[in-house]
Amino acid sequence: MSEWPILSIITFFPLLGALLILLLIKEDSEQSKNNIRNIALMTTGATFLISLLLWVFFDNTTADMQFVETASWLGGNINYKMGVDGISMLFVILTTFLLPFCILASWRSVKNNVKEFMIAFLVLETFLIGVFSSLDLLVFYVFFEGGLIPLYLIIGIWGGKNRVYASFKFFLFTLAGSVLMLLAIMAMYWDAGTTDIVKLLEHDFPAEMQTWLWLAFFASFAVKMPMWPFHTWLPDAHVQAPTAGSVILAGLSLKMGGYGFIRFSLAMFPEASGEMQTFVFTLSAIAIIYTSLVAMMQKDMKKLIAYSSVAHMAFVTAGIFSANSLGIEGAIFQMLSHGIVSSALFLCVGVIYDRMHTREISAYGGLVHTMPFYAFIFMVFTLANVGLPGTSGFVGEVLTLAGMFQVNTWVAFFATTGVILSAGYALWLYRRVIFGELEKESLRDILDMSRREKYILVPMAAITILFGLYPQPIFNVTSVSVDNLIENYQADMQRAGLLSDQPRIKASAASASAATD
Repeated sequence: MSEWPILSIITFFPLLGALLILLLIKEDSEQSKNNIRNIALMTTGATFLISLLLWVFFDNTTADMQFVETASWLGGNINYKMGVDGISMLFVILTTFLLPFCILASWRSVKNNVKEFMIAFLVLETFLIGVFSSLDLLVFYVFFEGGLIPLYLIIGIWGGKNRVYASFKFFLFTLAGSVLMLLAIMAMYWDAGTTDIVKLLEHDFPAEMQTWLWLAFFASFAVKMPMWPFHTWLPDAHVQAPTAGSVILAGLSLKMGGYGFIRFSLAMFPEASGEMQTFVFTLSAIAIIYTSLVAMMQKDMKKLIAYSSVAHMAFVTAGIFSANSLGIEGAIFQMLSHGIVSSALFLCVGVIYDRMHTREISAYGGLVHTMPFYAFIFMVFTLANVGLPGTSGFVGEVLTLAGMFQVNTWVAFFATTGVILSAGYALWLYRRVIFGELEKESLRDILDMSRREKYILVPMAAITILFGLYPQPIFNVTSVSVDNLIENYQADMQRAGLLSDQPRIKASAASASAATD
């Protein structure tokens, strides 16, 4: 496998499908639309199958970058370089896993400009994979920013009635933060003489410079996650985006911010990360409580789930900046779990929206009588969102809380209240939509899930339960890379004389798994 450009194949294979659709098919009949959908589905499906080779041939015993590819690009020390380690590899697979479901979810709901819609999604997949597999900072930035364009078009063209406002707000928020990151990348190149991420991880930036670099990267990643108070674009974008667009936003786009915090903020700027730990903890605790309370007040299902996403991603930031192995492994697991669970929740909303064309909670009630299978599937993801033991949502939350507790018991206390609040808004939503008497005439003839919808949600439910009961395969991949990150972080902090306030805790995959038992 080392002789194959496997990451480049995975990254750019979706572009081949997009090119095929663009050049060979005209959208002039329903049959041609189905051909476009089939090509997009086969392309994303093949990309997922190819990406599984990464997991099959991945070496769990080393923290080194694997499947590395290097080619000259802009001359000097700026090259096209790709590779993955235990932190990034699973995010590549999460991306390729979710994209086929996005195509299937749009099979009937997107009826106009199908050709352009599928091309946008295939191009977006290339950018998303590139973000998680780039080993050059400038290449990372190109992929990171390039993904804005197709997602902006997906929201702005195929979204709801206020789609233009939502798409512009999304674009401007994320672009503003990323401009500062570009300035930081330039400063890093001038100081280190390279944009190679592996070399930059070994470079010691001056303490004062670290603070400014950390803030510049924080501006971009905090908006992308999004952290409170930079989150206001997310509910608007989710409400206006088509179902597949919401899946991308919640399942993948938000994870780019968390991945960036681990790969760059914590690893490259350890002193600044230590100094800013209390700042991040404060924002995370506020986000968990505030956005959970706001979620309780929502009347739109998508808005409720969007605010829920902000609260759950706050667990991620707190876990990352706890700077111990339990917290970081929990944050990675939480991102992977949230990528599936939140995507599934938006898909569940899309199922009934396609039938009733409304997302108002008050428009539903008693669906268990006419849609029993839907009620069961929706229950699985609702309980996973709450963090019920036996689901993947529990594993990520308990590890991040354990990591926080080892650093700051008050932050862990306030974060734990978010678990209680999440049960409040999630179970309230489920009760209002699923239980009760079937009083509304419009719901009496509503059909249960179709075969296509089951093909989408049943595998996601199975994975949610599988990794909730047996998370060890995830920890086997992440543990060595996370432990290496913590060792380097602690060494840098010790040299700077800042280690006294940091717990020197190392947790292997086995101990992380034991913490969830």
